Amino acid sequence: MNNKILQESADDSILQEDLDRISESDIPLEELKGKTVLVTGATGLIGSLLVKALQCCNRRKETGIKILALVRNQEKAERLFGDLLKREDLKLVIGDITMPVEVEDKIDYIIHCASITTSKIMISRPVDVIRTSLNGTENLLEIAKEKQVRSMVYVSSMEMYGVLNLQDDQMVTEEMTGYLNPLALRSNYPESKRMCENMCVAYGTQYEVPVKIARLAQTFGAGVLPGENRVFAQFARSAMKGSDIVLHTEGKSEGNYCYTADAVRALLTILVKGENMQAYNVVNEKSHITIADMAKFVVEKIAEKPIKVVFDIPKENKFGYASDTKMHLAATRLMALGWQPETDLEESYRRLIASMKNRNV
Repeated sequence: MNNKILQESADDSILQEDLDRISESDIPLEELKGKTVLVTGATGLIGSLLVKALQCCNRRKETGIKILALVRNQEKAERLFGDLLKREDLKLVIGDITMPVEVEDKIDYIIHCASITTSKIMISRPVDVIRTSLNGTENLLEIAKEKQVRSMVYVSSMEMYGVLNLQDDQMVTEEMTGYLNPLALRSNYPESKRMCENMCVAYGTQYEVPVKIARLAQTFGAGVLPGENRVFAQFARSAMKGSDIVLHTEGKSEGNYCYTADAVRALLTILVKGENMQAYNVVNEKSHITIADMAKFVVEKIAEKPIKVVFDIPKENKFGYASDTKMHLAATRLMALGWQPETDLEESYRRLIASMKNRNV
């Protein structure tokens, strides 16, 4: 272990604990030793944590992994990674994935996280969402084909399932698909995720690209980025400030969640152990709760001061929220690879809030 090398999260002890735990997990990281890993969407939550986790493995385990972080905004990346860019194991690749990206380096592995995930943008700039998904994924699959990578993971979403007709207590496995209305504007995100998954299968079949698919549940925890405004961050800030939680829907949608460090371990597990052209739900099966019940949970279990849940429901869906969903994701296929979630919903919130306080996010 080389302790002289800069830690990955010197300003956040909670996140550093998570990164250290990832490096000590039983993922067969020896397969990545001395290899080059390209991470897209590296200024996003999961992408940035993947980069830092791989750097942590290098520092603690001397794995010698070379990390290429593909980003569109160099200034944002420099703010996010700071002095970590001075380390020899990390290199920025500046490019827009909607256009062909030239990467001179040899690439052994790809984790494709880049995507537009902001609900408001899905309403205000739907073409951008589609273009980023489809063009971006095709360009990354072309790189995977050209570089003859050992493995690639495409990060999809649980939203691709659409509206399912489920029996009570029936869990959602990877073979299921539900209804999506192609004429609904908000469908741009899940429909494009479906198309990208099929594109992965097409490249795997026609060009033998060794690609796997990870269907992420809502992921949160230590390491959330400044400006994060998804529901979990809104709830956490309300708990921290002692202000009421305001819901703009009835909160009937069933949420499926996974702690950030657990999600990073899952993606690395799928990368080295997953089956080609197969999809894996990335979720903690026990972290399943409606939005309204989660708001109540934060009020009762997490908030340090007395607060309450307030409903303020607009007539129009100006916030871009997805339609109410009834869905409980199963992680059986992922767990068969040896992965297990380690952090429950309450601990996820506690670590999230401690991390946000550490970094004044």
